[in-house]
Amino acid sequence: MPDFAIIGGHPALDLANTVAPRADGGTDHLATASDLLEWAQRAAVVSASEAARVSAAWSPEAALADVHAIRALIEPALAGRSLPEVSRRWASAVGRSVLVPGDGHAELEVGTDPAFLIGDRLADAVVDLLRTADRSRLRECPIPDGGCGWLFLDRSRNGSRRWCTMDDCGTHAKSRRLTERRRARR
Repeated sequence: MPDFAIIGGHPALDLANTVAPRADGGTDHLATASDLLEWAQRAAVVSASEAARVSAAWSPEAALADVHAIRALIEPALAGRSLPEVSRRWASAVGRSVLVPGDGHAELEVGTDPAFLIGDRLADAVVDLLRTADRSRLRECPIPDGGCGWLFLDRSRNGSRRWCTMDDCGTHAKSRRLTERRRARR
């Protein structure tokens, strides 16, 4: 699995970004179960100790297929479609969850069955994104301008973030434009 940035600002967006470029179903960074396990740790979906429990209990092919199915629901759900499918998958995750004491209140612990832990947490993350994220801050790195198409939450003060990261797409796009201007002047 290549070392790519976790830049979405939300686990569900980071999951959507595991295909690059997203627009044409390009490279799948979750091609194998080991890719999934590594990505889940990098994206803080599971801890290292949870990853060890998952790898001992899961069916890798089934878990990978489940996560791919969840990923395929993200964009349609953001557009208001596929909500029944998201609801069904989330209900399954909640069925395998428990309430635990929290800081003065009960908290829902999602992912109590190691065989389903990653998928359950990602289904919960998709619902959390749909319920709580400020969609006016949802951006897509602009492919026509040289971006990658990744989704991210713009948490900049003035809401003007354009690129997934300036270190990658922003810098490359600006370099391309500078080169084009220099060529045009010649």
